[in-house]
Amino acid sequence: MNTADISCTHPMAKQASYFARIAGVLARILAATALLFALAYPVSAQETVTSKGQILGARIAGDDVRTRFVLDLSSEMTPVVSGLADPYRLILDFSEVEFKLEGDAGNSGRGLVSNWRYGVFLAGKSRIVLDLTGPVSVDKMFVLPAVDNQPVRFVLDLVKSNPAEYSEFVEKAREASRSKTAATNGKADRLTDAKTDDRPLIVLDPGHGGIDSGAVGIKGTLEKAVVLDFSSLLKRKLEETGQFQIKLTREDDTFIALRDRVRFAHDAEADLFVSIHADSVRRGRKLVRGATVYTLSENASDDLAAELAESENMSDIIAGVELHDEPEEVTNILLDLARRETRNFSVLFARTLVEELKSAVRVIKNPHRSAGFKVLKAHDIPSALVELGYLSNEHDEKLLRSEEWRERMADAMVAAIETYFRPQLAQQASSPG
Repeated sequence: MNTADISCTHPMAKQASYFARIAGVLARILAATALLFALAYPVSAQETVTSKGQILGARIAGDDVRTRFVLDLSSEMTPVVSGLADPYRLILDFSEVEFKLEGDAGNSGRGLVSNWRYGVFLAGKSRIVLDLTGPVSVDKMFVLPAVDNQPVRFVLDLVKSNPAEYSEFVEKAREASRSKTAATNGKADRLTDAKTDDRPLIVLDPGHGGIDSGAVGIKGTLEKAVVLDFSSLLKRKLEETGQFQIKLTREDDTFIALRDRVRFAHDAEADLFVSIHADSVRRGRKLVRGATVYTLSENASDDLAAELAESENMSDIIAGVELHDEPEEVTNILLDLARRETRNFSVLFARTLVEELKSAVRVIKNPHRSAGFKVLKAHDIPSALVELGYLSNEHDEKLLRSEEWRERMADAMVAAIETYFRPQLAQQASSPG
């Protein structure tokens, strides 16, 4: 009898074979059960990775001499605290977190904090900005671990200070920040591709984003969300013509400083820059409504334009960005001529756009206006700011949420852009090669 015959007939071999078969059956049952469980209780991709920290609550206590700011946290985490002056603001930077706060959080302050706001600042970074009534000192900053049913707590104690002490604190925080690697918004690589396409390049700029929500409609519509949705729609429609290259300054809910929006268009060598907004304004008792097109000018065309420009130029302050003095005007005749030519082209585009909008949607009285918008200050790129409508008006807010209206508005803007670039496109079509 050979070895194979022994393995098949030995009692221990038969028992091992029996248990092996049982184990195989059990393995198949367990695999099937796991599959059924997975189908019944699917786990999202987000749940398979480490969840973000959460800020669960916030409150302020104290008076105008000593004020305490408290955050309830899902886990222990300490923000990087820095300060800014003119106006006085305290900045709390976290790695990206989820804000699980009440809807009215930040709408009011107390003591040394007049009000505060929160949101995404850059990709991977969340920010809380405290508006201060004056200079402060950070007296204490600590984290209390979770106890019983109480969450982790971050506590920040502020005391009234003076400008000199506050300036010293700001400078120390700035030096500490410089010693670390600067954060990026992850979008710079979009500009590194070699420019091999001679089609006109248009940069669409959805206003606000992240910590800066922009206007809020009567029904709760957020400007930062509605303008991003519209800009994405407009981008798709322009790309479908096959005549243009399109870039967005932001493609998600991320804050971008005003100067970085201008720099983005400049670095991309854009042929046209269009900033998209849907603000909130009130003129006396009459609510303003209708689309408006704004271009740059040193002197505002009217009070409404001046008010809107002032509001838009506050975006960096709202997000807690360090403000830099604008560079002095370069007394160069060639640069001055370039600026004038750029503004002339901006006005030409604005007038073209207004004519298209008049036939498609409701526009405001005197729909082409001008003021000193910082986001329109590229000296070499024709630029315009388009107010789709005003979220302070319930009729405009309803239209801004309407898919049919957005389609009509986007089609009108595509037609205006095609008209504006028609001479250039015709010249490219007729040129050899």
